[in-house]
Amino acid sequence: MNQTTIRKAFRVSGHGLHTGRMVTVLLQPAPADSGILFRRTDRLTIVTQPATADRVGTTSRGTTLGTGRQAIATIEHLMSALHGMQIDNVLVELDGGEVPILDGSARPWLQQLQRVGVMHLDVPRKEMRVEKPLHFEFAETGSVYDVEPSEQFSVDCVIDFPGSVIGRQEAHLDGFAQYAQDIAICRTFVFLHEIEPLLHLNLIKGGSLDNALVFVNKELGARQQRRLERMFHKDSSTLRVHDGVLNTTDPYFPNEPARHKLLDFVGDIRMVGMPPIGHFTIYKPGHKANTAFAKYMIANCLHSETTK
Repeated sequence: MNQTTIRKAFRVSGHGLHTGRMVTVLLQPAPADSGILFRRTDRLTIVTQPATADRVGTTSRGTTLGTGRQAIATIEHLMSALHGMQIDNVLVELDGGEVPILDGSARPWLQQLQRVGVMHLDVPRKEMRVEKPLHFEFAETGSVYDVEPSEQFSVDCVIDFPGSVIGRQEAHLDGFAQYAQDIAICRTFVFLHEIEPLLHLNLIKGGSLDNALVFVNKELGARQQRRLERMFHKDSSTLRVHDGVLNTTDPYFPNEPARHKLLDFVGDIRMVGMPPIGHFTIYKPGHKANTAFAKYMIANCLHSETTK
């Protein structure tokens, strides 16, 4: 139960989901008690930021660490993979302002972490253990979080999109043994009617049918079909709607959206600053609510112990 880091450094390059810009990320081993650290190398002044909830800036369609010219967007999938691999210490350097979206899941990060391996350090791990039940509600989004004492990290997740092709779905995670197979591979998703407004907000410039599931609530008309061809740079013959999903590939699971929301939560809740230990029941989670809940946990889970 000692702290961990990665055995050797590695690089990953890809386009940011929202900016569309190419970014290279370098992950490096870090000594014990460093925590998970991020910094941008494309700035004249280099600022190292711990991945903690109090450092979160915006949460629009992702979790952004920091603000202004030092902001680093869309960190949640990388954070989820680091949490899933139970890595305590790592330095993440980027030559841009957004972590690449890659395939829209945590799988590419997990594969690289598995490839380089985990190194155990000679310092006991620090954990945030829940000693008494906690209840938290985030009225803005109708999100509800409950956590109870447990000997391991586990999550029951429920999402609910009334009147949509997604509807109510559930997903579960008991420890991290099945994280890679059941959660890490699940891709981000968006509703078709959200795409154009997001583009107008200067977001999802790097989104595509290769890194997101696009759900369609109604039948496509000829005009909308032509707009989609231009938007996704696809020929109409390659665009299809199957079971409410506009994609050239099918979902990996019937409840892939719920599993992806759980994936995001695994990343966001790691921003309490150390591995949290407890059984979490979460309803309608999202980045803004997850961050507020992480701050609530930091304020109310005063007992952080070093395992023996």
